Order: sequence, then C-alpha cells, then structure tokens
Amino acid sequence: MTQSAESDASFLLELGQRVRTLRGLRGMSRKVLAKVSGISERYIAQLESGKGNVSIMLLRRVSDALATPLEDLLPSGDPSIDWPVIRDLVRRATPVQIAHAKDVLSGMGRLGAGARREHAFHGIALIGLRGAGKSTLGRMLADKIGWAFVELNKEIERQNGLSVAEIIALYGQEGFRRMEQAALAQLLARKELMVLATGGGIVSEAITFDQILSSFYTIWLKAEPEEHMARVRGQGDLRPMADDRAAMQELRTILQSREPLYARASGVLDTAGLTVEAAAAKLTAMVSPVLCRDACAFGLKNEAV
Repeated sequence: MTQSAESDASFLLELGQRVRTLRGLRGMSRKVLAKVSGISERYIAQLESGKGNVSIMLLRRVSDALATPLEDLLPSGDPSIDWPVIRDLVRRATPVQIAHAKDVLSGMGRLGAGARREHAFHGIALIGLRGAGKSTLGRMLADKIGWAFVELNKEIERQNGLSVAEIIALYGQEGFRRMEQAALAQLLARKELMVLATGGGIVSEAITFDQILSSFYTIWLKAEPEEHMARVRGQGDLRPMADDRAAMQELRTILQSREPLYARASGVLDTAGLTVEAAAAKLTAMVSPVLCRDACAFGLKNEAV
C-alpha cells in the first residue's frame, strides 16, 4: 500500500470512529441514525468501520441527523477538549466580545479577577447513563441535606408542555438540546442551591455541559452496562428487551463514547454491586466536604450533614 493510500485509509478509519463516537454521545442506534438520515443501516455500518468512502453530501446528511457541525465529523486534530466550547461561544459572541477575546488570546488583554466573572456555586449535579440512579440517589441526597431536587428532563417537559420523546419527534436532537440549555439557564437564574439530576446525553452539548461543570460540583454515577440495562428494565422500559444482544452492544457504544466526558466530573461514584442505601451513604459522604466549603460560605446552615 502506498503512503497516500495508507493516509486515505487512516482518514476513513478516524472518520468512522468519529461518526460512531458522536452517535454514541447522542444515544442513537445505527437503526435510528439510518432512519433520520435516510441512509441505509448497512452503509452506516461500513462508514463506521472505515470502509465507506462517503460523499460530502451523504456526510452532511449524517451530520444533520446527529445535530452536529459537519466539521466535527472530520479528522482535524482539535487543539483541546475545550475547543468545541470555545468554538460555539465564539459563534454566539458579539463583535465586542470577539475583539476582547482576541486581545486576551494575543496577550494584549487582561485576565484575572478584574477581567473574568467567576461562576456561582449552584449545588450538586449528577451525571451518567440512564439507569445510573441519578433520580433515586439525587432525591435521597436532597432530602438529606434539605436542598431542592430537580430533574432537568422533567423541567424541560414542564417548561415546554411536551414530553422529551415528543420534543425530539417534533424538533429533533438539536431542538431538544436548545430547550435543555434554556431550561438550565432558567434553573441557574433561581440562584438557589439544588441537587440536579441531568439527562444521560447532556455531555453531547459542549456549552451546556461546560455550564454544568462550572456551576455545580458534578458527580458521575458509574455502573456496569449490565446494571444500567437491568435498572432501565426495572423502571418499566421494555424496549431494551427487543434484541438483547444488539441493545447491549449499543449501550456499550454509548458508554464508551461518553466516558471521557463523564470523567471530567469532580467526583466519581461507582455504584456497581451497591444497594441503594449503601450508594446513598457514599454519595452523602462524598459531598460533605463540598457542603462545608461552599454552602456554608453562602451562610446556609445545614444540620443534616
């Protein structure tokens, strides 16, 4: 194989990996991606394995279906994990903000307390796959420490008068992520401490996830794929039982895609093999130092911890 051919093959492999990773971040199966994009499931499988020499038009259909910029699918050697956040902030910035950012990056501006607004502390946020125990443990923690408990997806439903499934059906993933970001902004505007249970795919929206990380002490509730599947079934969702092998493979793909982002959390609680009570006790112990350091600074006395 010539050097040029090797380079092409390497590019296609990385392209396929990016498509597979973004599909995992969105929590989409190949079947769903095929349906939304109008491209055959077989072709998507070839693309993800690095064997599909995809045209730019088909690639655009894939990026539209994934609600992600086309450039995110292309191998490019992004400078840092913060690049998507920086890029999206620049796209939304005013000309004055862009000029200030250019001054700072070029060394002509000023960083520090006088030039940068610190993010307020809003409480504890729980992230992780569906079935991780975010709702159950989050509610138990909130009751223990006397804070409000909020499920972000339910807040989105309340604000828009539609279920999450209806929002996605009507407005797609991109529309849902916009509503998710708006709901989070309204929650932060309350300026009250809370325990927040997020949706499993919140990590797929760079700015929203960055807001979570900077506004909350974030904990990743981690479990084995088999436990996630069992808990989802225990909640009454029988969809994963339709094809057990395929469902488990998709779940592993989603977890593999999201793990590097979940790992950015301030803490990790592995609930594998733990009872609900044991996991709740560990979670309370994890957040105790944070409550003493941050909540007390707000003049909030908490006798439960």
